[in-house]
Amino acid sequence: MTDSDALLEALDPQQRVAARSLLGPVCILAGAGTGKTRAITHRIAYGVATGVYSPNRVMALTFTARAAAELRTRLRPLGAGSVAARTFHSAALAQLNYFWPQVIGGEAPRIIDNKARAIAQAAELLRLRVDTATLRDVAAEIEWRKVSNLSVADYELKARTVRTMPASVSVEQMIALHERYEQLKDERRQLDFEDVLLVTAGMIELERSVAIQVREQYRFFVVDEYQDVSPLQHHLLQQWLGDRRDLCVVGDASQTIYSFAGASAEFLLDFGRRHLNATVVTLEQNYRSTPEIITVANRLMRGRPGALTLHAALPPEPESGSGSESETVGPEPAVSAASATEAPGSPPAPALAAETSSGTAAMPLAAEPRVTAYSHDLAEAEGVAREIAALVAAGTPPQDIAVLYRVNAQSAVLEQALAAAGVAYQLRGATRFFDQPDVKRAVMELRAASVSIGEEPLFKSVSDVLRSRGWAQEAPEAVGALRDRWEALNALMGLAESMPPGTTFRQFTDELMERQSSQHEPTVRAVTLATLHSAKGLEWPAVFIVGVAEGLLPISYATGFEGIDEERRLLYVGITRARERLALSWAAIGSRRSGERAPSRFLPETGIRSADAPGAARR
Repeated sequence: MTDSDALLEALDPQQRVAARSLLGPVCILAGAGTGKTRAITHRIAYGVATGVYSPNRVMALTFTARAAAELRTRLRPLGAGSVAARTFHSAALAQLNYFWPQVIGGEAPRIIDNKARAIAQAAELLRLRVDTATLRDVAAEIEWRKVSNLSVADYELKARTVRTMPASVSVEQMIALHERYEQLKDERRQLDFEDVLLVTAGMIELERSVAIQVREQYRFFVVDEYQDVSPLQHHLLQQWLGDRRDLCVVGDASQTIYSFAGASAEFLLDFGRRHLNATVVTLEQNYRSTPEIITVANRLMRGRPGALTLHAALPPEPESGSGSESETVGPEPAVSAASATEAPGSPPAPALAAETSSGTAAMPLAAEPRVTAYSHDLAEAEGVAREIAALVAAGTPPQDIAVLYRVNAQSAVLEQALAAAGVAYQLRGATRFFDQPDVKRAVMELRAASVSIGEEPLFKSVSDVLRSRGWAQEAPEAVGALRDRWEALNALMGLAESMPPGTTFRQFTDELMERQSSQHEPTVRAVTLATLHSAKGLEWPAVFIVGVAEGLLPISYATGFEGIDEERRLLYVGITRARERLALSWAAIGSRRSGERAPSRFLPETGIRSADAPGAARR
């Protein structure tokens, strides 16, 4: 057996087909947990080993620095460590810095790291008054325009028909802000993050010498997570390719969860039409999850465009320390960059309940997926925390457990419940709740007010301060940063409501300061708290998804078929993060301002039996 043949031995039949398809357009449709990372890394390594690829002429592209590092880590032991594995932006930036002196002259412009200051200056020049939240919303619109590869004129049509403007900005003002922002950058010789891709694509498109050099350097392209490609990234990829056809893409339409940021699954779904005689390989053998979890995932996505039907396979021996950043890999386990530093774990114990110190029976890790209804948010958080504490007491490493939710503001009550249960946790993929600027300012003002405010009811004292920060009884109809700020402040209000009767304002702020301070302590053996978006690409043996209710999942501002379908895909991503244990839950009542909730419309489609938690109000 040759070394190249040995590379294929580790693959299942469909992965092997993908690895052997080295030339021409290739599309790998890979469902969750089917070993897509293994397939593409072995494909690249096989191409190098057989001499079809020169390693310095291969470019593997993905969307995050973490994912690019994972590809490099996987390629190194396969003998393809010299292959370039980069994000779209890092590859474009390197080319921009190299070619700018040749094409334009002088050093490349400085890349601004934050649009807000330039937008604020543009607003001042236009004599517009905008607050911090509106600045963030304008920045998001500028980013969406650019990744959608639209000119300001093209964007204006979208703004008047399909885009939702921030409450305090008209379409005319938004267009003026876009134009003045671009003028300021040009005057100062600055580029923003999206300009890196735009300018690089423009140089290749307009300068023949640049195109020749780029296309001579890189001949073979592999794009991971192709369902997340934006029109701008797709345009740049076409400039890199030129008239060549050696492109391999891999993706899963069911995991398209960034449409709001310009991602479009249509490039993946239309690949066969755009590229004649393309080889299309489908990976549906799931090596991650139990058959019961796979069944739930398939039910949720049945009949959706591009949905794959997953099939259960015997999983490899699990590793502890999850939140593994790689897909489960197939016939034999591979060690990812994340798990390589962890001590290997042992298989789950037999399905026997274990007694904890509190006398509560701990559930075995492998269990039927289930849905639990709770009476209110705090009861849901405490119920999940109790289950997690029981699992940890029974021997499950805390890093093998994740709690997933839709929006960052949901973490506050979960943090409180886990801390009360003595369970270490860490937040992933988002700014810690108490590190969010709006929260930090609100906590400072609450602390200052606690010195001067007398013995008033806690609810009144806290609400008076938070109203000055923009909180109100009812959630704003606007989406974006204004809604995010309200959610964060509302979570603080919810913490005040959860305090024991008789708690003084000063005692409440003491509690806030203590919790703010303790969050900065490093944790290793800890349960992961993460939004569903930030959990993409990760996996854990046990996953709890909370807040599966109307208004949260789907989120209240998701409208129309496309908006709701994106929320469905988000739940699918959450479900397919679980290896052995999956628990969904929802609460009938949130804060006193959100009123009564209904269970998510997605729950009946999962086919999971629903049960009320003890004491839950039956609907």
